[in-house]
Amino acid sequence: MQHNIANKVVVITGASSGLGEATARHLASLGASVVLAARRKARLDALVEELTAAGGKAIAFETDVTRAQDLHALMQGAVAHFGRVDVLINNAGLMAIAPLSETKVEEWDRMIDINIKGVLYGIAAALPLFEKQNSGHFINVSSVAGIKVFSPGGTVYSGTKYAVRAISDGLRHEVGGAIRSTTILPGAVDSELKYGSSHEQSASNVKDFYQQAIPADSVARAIAYAIEQPADVDINEIVLRPTVQEF
Repeated sequence: MQHNIANKVVVITGASSGLGEATARHLASLGASVVLAARRKARLDALVEELTAAGGKAIAFETDVTRAQDLHALMQGAVAHFGRVDVLINNAGLMAIAPLSETKVEEWDRMIDINIKGVLYGIAAALPLFEKQNSGHFINVSSVAGIKVFSPGGTVYSGTKYAVRAISDGLRHEVGGAIRSTTILPGAVDSELKYGSSHEQSASNVKDFYQQAIPADSVARAIAYAIEQPADVDINEIVLRPTVQEF
């Protein structure tokens, strides 16, 4: 079904590393035009150069998903360059693990701003375009921590990922028959997500937990599977984790 990916314009947040970077590589190899968004522009530019050298189509925009205007500018830039947007992958995320008793309120705020509001800002920027086109596909990255609370330590992180799942399901119901909505819920996947914890003991626990991680392109393939389906097939949720992962 590669023809269902070829020539689609796919916007990816958090594209400078991990899941976003792997997904950009995979989709570009299948013929998609990829629009890369993240704060680290130099890393995006290097990835664009790599993908373009390999015959792919890619552009990059410096984007902070906690700023609604950045997401709006990203979508407008994608349309200006490629003429349309077919898929938005809301992938940017932060996982700051620490017990609630550490009261790391600033980290809670940051996770809410990136993991929840960042997704909402992406939806707000893309939905009017998708409605105008009468087509489009939202892919929101949640987590297995959006199915079961990852505690102690991940309570607030889980809260944000439960929210992504709830927002995705409500979005699916509201946007009707022409716009698709997929939630990806990965387990331990090799990415920079594991470096988000400032609490020393939690960071050590996370490092141990991630020794079982599977490569980021595992998620890229799941995303491609959702995109490549015919327009009347909506893959709503994909849960994937390492075979050995119990949680």
